[in-house]
Amino acid sequence: MTKVHRTIKEVKELIGTLSDSDPILKELKQDDRKGVQKLLIQRDRERMKQEKEKEEFDILTRYESELRQQGFTHIAGIDEVGRGPLAGPVVTAAVILPSDFYLAGLNDSKKLSEAKRDEYYEYIQKHAISIGIGMVHAEEIDSINIYQATKKAMNEAIVELPVQPDYLLIDAMKIQSPYPSQSIIKGDAKSISIAAASIIAKVTRDRMMKEYALKYPGYAFEKNAGYGTKDHLIGLEQLGVTPLHRKSFAPVKEILHTGH
Repeated sequence: MTKVHRTIKEVKELIGTLSDSDPILKELKQDDRKGVQKLLIQRDRERMKQEKEKEEFDILTRYESELRQQGFTHIAGIDEVGRGPLAGPVVTAAVILPSDFYLAGLNDSKKLSEAKRDEYYEYIQKHAISIGIGMVHAEEIDSINIYQATKKAMNEAIVELPVQPDYLLIDAMKIQSPYPSQSIIKGDAKSISIAAASIIAKVTRDRMMKEYALKYPGYAFEKNAGYGTKDHLIGLEQLGVTPLHRKSFAPVKEILHTGH
């Protein structure tokens, strides 16, 4: 058999397309050029990374897989963002994913970079069966408390789903609902549907807070999303309380009482 002489550039373009049983791969392993050996090492690393991501993803889908085996088809993951900030709404998302959904690296939205979250947000928007958003604003949070506001927003997100669910997987909370449900502690790191809802809720809220930053400059909402950072607290001291602020939350409450 004639040995084919490929340039390093040709090998680089070819190597990612080869299966483990491909005879060309066997031939490349006997090629003593450093550049080829380096490309083989990179290929092995990439394969291992992909296998690890697939294993992690399979772990993330175990709740959904078990429920599908029980006959449920439209499993909605539900998560919230914005329980802790001093300003802005609490936002929830309900997301129903198809059974063949795959997105490597999807887990807790707080651990991802903003660019990665935006990328995943677009992918989920494109591939989800159904997405619903719920939100409760500052005035109502002050009126009914943040815990009740979060539950209300979650129920709103379920109602807003264009395709209704037949089962709910909820991050940490228990809500009254006509659907069977399960509450999962740290659900955004354990369920793919909740992880997807976490991304949708966080990106939705972060984008809203950036819009609010234009209307209410001086609080750094575009950077802190309403959380009580140093910039935000300085803004509160100097500019006072806006309609976005939760008046029942310290230190907003203190500023109102002291009149600063």
